Amino acid sequence: MEPGDDSSLLLEAAQSELRTIADVIRWGASRFNAAELCFGHGFDNAVDEATALSLHALHLDPPLAAELFAARLTEPERDLVLALFARRIKERIPAAYLMGQAWFARLALNVDERVLIPRSPIAEWIERGFAPWIEPEQVKRVLDLGTGSGAIAIACALAFPAAEVDAVDVAQGALEVAWTNIQAFDLEPRVHTVHSDLFSALQGCYDLIVSNPPYVAAALLAGLPPEYHHEPRQALAAGEDGLAYVRRILLEAGDYLCPGGVLVVEVGASRAALEQALPELPFTWLEFARGGENVFLLTAEQLPRPGALC
Repeated sequence: MEPGDDSSLLLEAAQSELRTIADVIRWGASRFNAAELCFGHGFDNAVDEATALSLHALHLDPPLAAELFAARLTEPERDLVLALFARRIKERIPAAYLMGQAWFARLALNVDERVLIPRSPIAEWIERGFAPWIEPEQVKRVLDLGTGSGAIAIACALAFPAAEVDAVDVAQGALEVAWTNIQAFDLEPRVHTVHSDLFSALQGCYDLIVSNPPYVAAALLAGLPPEYHHEPRQALAAGEDGLAYVRRILLEAGDYLCPGGVLVVEVGASRAALEQALPELPFTWLEFARGGENVFLLTAEQLPRPGALC
C-alpha cells in the first residue's frame, strides 16, 4: 500500500487501536467487506475468513475457546495478523494460499498455487460412502481423476479403508503437493500418485471413479473475480462450453469402471450445457445437506457405449 492512501491510514489506525483477537477479527472483516473481496475458496463470509487468518497468524487451532477472543495481542502478533489482512486485500490472494492450508471433508490439507483450492461438495458424499449406490466393503479400487491437492483421494482412502486409491493428475506440481498430503495422513501404502492425462496411463478397472475436473467455460473464466486467477488455469479452463474434460471422461470411463461401479463427476455451471448436449444420459444429480449442487452420478451400466459421444 502506498504511503498516504486510505488503506495506509486505516492500517495505521488499526496498529494503534486494535488490542484483542476479537478487535482484529472485527476490523479485518469490515475491511474485507469494504474491499468487496470474493469469498469462494472455503469461506463464504468475511468474519469466518478474518477469523481463520487471525488464528493462523497466531498459531492457534480453531475452534478458539470463547474466552480467548478477549485476549490481548502483543504488538508483533497484531502486526502479523494485519500483514496477512493487507496481502489479502491488496493482492486478492485466497486465504487458503496465504495460510498454505485448506479443509476438505474435515481434513486439513497443504495447498499452494500449484493446485486448485479444494472446495467440492463431493466431500459430503464421500463421508456418506456414496450409499446406497456402493457397498463400502466391496470397494477395492478408487480413482481420483484430476487429484490436485489429493483431497478426494485421501478422503476416499479414509472412507474406504480396504481400497487402493490412484490419485491422478496431468500436472507434476499438483502431484508433488498431493504426495505431501498423502504422507501427512500416512496413506502411502494405499494411495498412489499417477502422472496421467485423464485415463491415458491407467490400467485395470475401478469400483469408484470420482472427479472434480476443469469445467469453467471460456466466457465465464474471463469474468471470474481476481481470486480465481491465482489458481492454476488448467485446473479451471474447459473450452468454450466447459465440457472439454467431462466429455472425455464420459467417453472413456466405461473402459475403466468395474461392473456395478459408479462414476461421480462435478460439472459446476456447465450442468445446463451437459444436459443439453447429452439428454439421453440418465444423470442422477446428487443432493447436498450442507450446500452444493451440479454433481452427477452414473453407474457403469448407464455409461454411454463406445463411440456414442463422437
